[in-house]
Amino acid sequence: MNLAELNKVAEAMVAPGKGILAADESSGTIKKRFDAIGVESTDESRRDYREMLFRASEGMKNISGVILYDETIWQKAKDGTPLVEIIKKAGSLPGIKVDEGTKPLPGCPGELVTIGLDKLADRLPKYYEQGARFAKWRGVIDIGPHGLPSYTCIKANAHALARYAALCQVAQIVPIVEPEVLMDGEHSKHSLVRSFEVHEWTLKHVFEELSNADVRFEEMVLKPSMVIPGQKSGQKAGAREIADATVTVLMRWVPAAVAGIAFLSGGQGNEEATLNLNEINRVARERKAPWPLTFSYGRALQQPAIGAWRGDDANVKAAQAALAQRAKMNGLAALGEYSPELEKQPALVRA
Repeated sequence: MNLAELNKVAEAMVAPGKGILAADESSGTIKKRFDAIGVESTDESRRDYREMLFRASEGMKNISGVILYDETIWQKAKDGTPLVEIIKKAGSLPGIKVDEGTKPLPGCPGELVTIGLDKLADRLPKYYEQGARFAKWRGVIDIGPHGLPSYTCIKANAHALARYAALCQVAQIVPIVEPEVLMDGEHSKHSLVRSFEVHEWTLKHVFEELSNADVRFEEMVLKPSMVIPGQKSGQKAGAREIADATVTVLMRWVPAAVAGIAFLSGGQGNEEATLNLNEINRVARERKAPWPLTFSYGRALQQPAIGAWRGDDANVKAAQAALAQRAKMNGLAALGEYSPELEKQPALVRA
């Protein structure tokens, strides 16, 4: 294990003004997004869409790394160039989603555990050889009725995250550790206070398991959810309230040694995710938080681009400009320098 090289990659992933593009949608998820714009989901259409994103030169300036789906890491562009090489040429790091989704957790009705640890030790060296320098594993924690989440659910997912992270570091791959406390879904009626409580509980056990597995904090990136009320709660929290709660829970439970934190957007709107990230950075600066705080967004970066693209080559420049706009706005938010007024200045970025 080359710790110096791992640390170099981890620090590059959370470089100032940059964040991570999550382009690791499963085939089922991207099919739903293509259905919404009237595009058939095929190997070729998925490749063309992602190639369009990775060739967006302005947009990629604010992207430190790209999380890929297994299909994508092996694909080549229309001209035969491997997509991972296009990402590297743009100055970004290729990464790979390695979990295999979720399954019902036995004995815990309504709860899930992430699978994919079997043969992961065999898969990781192949991904490294293909160019991946970091990986991602997502654990799902749902706040539901009757006291959910259960201790069993949190413990099982925290343990899986830790085993995954340890395997990654041995394979010379930086792990993104993603314990997502859902803000949307069937049971999303929880308050900000309840969200805070579950985030505390989750992070406590995640870092306990990471420590037990001898995972090096300096060579990992945390990808948490923000502390936000459930979408069906009827409660609307302001950006400052969300930032105060999020920074508080992080400073209580995340070791200072962690290389950086890259938030997921969850069910937030595009500009909402940017505004909240910006406020989190401002609060973190006030409280002298020890880590860089940036984004690892999927839909919140891609939604305007896929809407502009619609499967038509004639729309590529417009789609790339849309990605560039969101990447630039979130890059500013990662520095605490974003303002909603900047959204009215589309000339700020070009495709």
